[in-house]
Amino acid sequence: MLIRVPRIVKRLYPSFIWKIPVNDKRMFLTFDDGPSPVVTPKVLDLLDKYNAKATFFCLGKNVELYPEIYQEIIKRGHKVGNHTYSHQQGWHMENNLYIRDVDIAAELIKSNLFRPPYAKIKPSQAKLIDDKYFTIMWSILSRDYNRKLSAKQCARNVIKYFFPGAIIVFHDSEKCWKNLSYALPITLEMMTRAGYVSDSIRY
Repeated sequence: MLIRVPRIVKRLYPSFIWKIPVNDKRMFLTFDDGPSPVVTPKVLDLLDKYNAKATFFCLGKNVELYPEIYQEIIKRGHKVGNHTYSHQQGWHMENNLYIRDVDIAAELIKSNLFRPPYAKIKPSQAKLIDDKYFTIMWSILSRDYNRKLSAKQCARNVIKYFFPGAIIVFHDSEKCWKNLSYALPITLEMMTRAGYVSDSIRY
């Protein structure tokens, strides 16, 4: 998957949000696939250290398993979004089943923000989602989930492409912690040195 999204893809999904319009040096850190009892608390502590806010796109099944961690995300002033209940790829599902998976997650995750897992969603599904949610995609993908990449490469994937309004994707899962544990603090440090702050997404 590409670090930055080609323009042609953005044109296929004109209602999707790929960056946030800002007039200052804000960027928007986001985390997918949590909450995780091992990783999410560490991420929250790192964000606190840099006085940074973020948006966590949670899986409904994980919120069901770890409700106290989900509530801790909100308690610390971050925003949450719907990432489906069971991390489904829309390309391989009938529309009604995909939307049902999103709706089940919505019973647990109170948010008007949505991000499709793997970015794999049919245009017909996107139209149905648009009735209820703002679909938040990304400007920069860290690729922290790729075990073939080193932690330093993941950090470079982000730092190389900083710009005001950028939406940056990390993952607060155990699978990604080896890369995230290096790339996230480096990203936060470089953002701070460059005069950026991380904010949560609000619509």
